[in-house]
Amino acid sequence: MKKVEWIRCPVCGNKICDRMREDTKLRNFPLYYPKCKPESLIKVNNLELTIIKEPDAK
Repeated sequence: MKKVEWIRCPVCGNKICDRMREDTKLRNFPLYYPKCKPESLIKVNNLELTIIKEPDAK
């Protein structure tokens, strides 16, 4: 059985309704959490969640 973890909000740390497995790979995934309302781009690889910081448009 593959290990499964909840994706957590990068701002408040609460669980989001999505889960990730060991073999989950996401790239440029727009993550939205309705309770604290942030929208973040994330990357997931081998249960490691990384927030992608985009430069501000000029």
